[in-house]
Amino acid sequence: MAKKWALTKRAQYSAVYKSGKAWADNLIIIKILPNQLEYSRYGFSVSKEAGKAVVRNRIRRLLREIARTVLVKPGWDIVFIARKATSAADYHQLEKSIVTLLSQADLLADQDEMVCSGVD
Repeated sequence: MAKKWALTKRAQYSAVYKSGKAWADNLIIIKILPNQLEYSRYGFSVSKEAGKAVVRNRIRRLLREIARTVLVKPGWDIVFIARKATSAADYHQLEKSIVTLLSQADLLADQDEMVCSGVD
């Protein structure tokens, strides 16, 4: 995922947490906020409740890969927050969860919109 598609600053995360809308299930919480850009940016948050560093990094890598492959409408800041149960989930469970939450938030791009969601 290219750096321009990543939320990197504390202020960016804070804005999404403070003013964004949220959708949740038993594995993931997503928070979204419009960003006035021509592309969407992503952030990932995995707390220490999810496990040790190796487990948290694995979860982060899985979430990043799913965000890279799912087509999302442009113009949004999206933060994926992993819950404790995420550490026991596999790729397909996480992908299904994220796609469901993004569709509830009406962020999935149609085939007509075909937005590059982080692929270089």
